Amino acid sequence: MPDPILKVDEIGVRFGDFQALTAMSIAVKPNTIHALIGPNGAGKTTFFNAVTGVRPPNSGKIAFDGHVVTKASAHRRVHYGMARSFQVTNIYPNLTVAENLRLAVQARHHSEGWVFWRSPAARGDIAAEVEEIMGRVGILDRAGTRSGDLSHGAQRSLEIGMALGAQPKMICLDEPLAGMGIDDVHRTKELIVSLKERMAVLLIEHNMSVVLSISDFITVMAQGKKIAEDTPERVRNDPAVRQAYLGSQA
Repeated sequence: MPDPILKVDEIGVRFGDFQALTAMSIAVKPNTIHALIGPNGAGKTTFFNAVTGVRPPNSGKIAFDGHVVTKASAHRRVHYGMARSFQVTNIYPNLTVAENLRLAVQARHHSEGWVFWRSPAARGDIAAEVEEIMGRVGILDRAGTRSGDLSHGAQRSLEIGMALGAQPKMICLDEPLAGMGIDDVHRTKELIVSLKERMAVLLIEHNMSVVLSISDFITVMAQGKKIAEDTPERVRNDPAVRQAYLGSQA
């Protein structure tokens, strides 16, 4: 059994007098989809922020791919192989799809990260990788489209593509299906499943039918704490989970 690529041990996050997370632990294995679910206000995004370096925890320990990253910057965690998408789409709306992805890929190359003036043709390897990513997330035909003109679903696909530009070992997806139509949901679901061939996926998502159908493991949160963790079938049938969250959706 492989060691977890992400191991979070009893982290806590406090905002003033409010304890947002209490002794939260999780272990994400390589090449798996590990979903984090719970009602609104359960602390899921706060947990993501702690894991990805947006808001370091007040207590506990986070280890990623053999590195202790509890207090490491978000940039350092990206360097180690952790990437993230956000609840609110985080793209450059006035740049084209290809330009957004080129910046994401260039950021991995320290000498190229913010070189705007050089022609894309000067780095054929970067151009090829951008094209590969566009094809992988299903937006190759939109390469020259201004990103702000894309549909919501296509913008979410672009953001996932930008995260893939870092060539991560684990990608954290925060509600990737939010606001999508049926066709976009199906396409993005297939994309997420394909990701685990190359990396671990840590997923926050409210679409329970998708979560239960694609996840290898599910962690359930309520009021800043973990209340259950198991395979989808066992989580679905856990009485405490049904009462706290799943209800009639189970």
